[in-house]
Amino acid sequence: MNHSLWQGQLRDGLARMQLSLTEGQQQQLLAFLALLNKWNKAYNLTAVRDERQMVSRQLLDSLSILPWVTTDHLLDVGAGGGLPGIPLAIALPETKFTLLDSNGKKTRFLNQCVLELGLENVDVIHGRAEDCQPSEPFAQISSRAFTALENLVAWCGPLLATEGEFLAMKGQFPDDEVAALPAGWQVKSSHSLEVPGADGERHLLLVARAEHSR
Repeated sequence: MNHSLWQGQLRDGLARMQLSLTEGQQQQLLAFLALLNKWNKAYNLTAVRDERQMVSRQLLDSLSILPWVTTDHLLDVGAGGGLPGIPLAIALPETKFTLLDSNGKKTRFLNQCVLELGLENVDVIHGRAEDCQPSEPFAQISSRAFTALENLVAWCGPLLATEGEFLAMKGQFPDDEVAALPAGWQVKSSHSLEVPGADGERHLLLVARAEHSR
């Protein structure tokens, strides 16, 4: 792939999203994308095969939720190929990220990314959310294309602090999933995400315990 094309796409996309990242961070993002592209051929980490779409659908899409990451330690569940966890960790070096996935191939890839990119703020856990026992609950848990909201709160609710929130990334607004949320959970807010170069709708839903159930 033409590295300079990716570089141009990333620089333009960040400018349009009004995100300011250093040259070093941009190079780290591109190095991550090259790793993802290379490993994807053997490991099937992501459905995006067209290299011209990778900056938009993987890097910029992940970074689109940056304004809502407010915690100093975020859990990314169903981390898969490291989206959105790795791009967010590169953009927020002072924030700690824990990436959780039950697929051994994917966590091997994530560990390789941490090693090659020198990401000292990232921990990788191979396991299921239901079996995870953190020393303290997380204020924010992100999820991208992992599972329906109903499952997300059932499986990962115990990992979320009482006042915490899920950052659930979705395509079209998932009316059915919102309607199926169990009692005691609510969508606090939803945000339409603008991702340069990406087709289709993108939404971020902030899901938290309902006020009366806290």
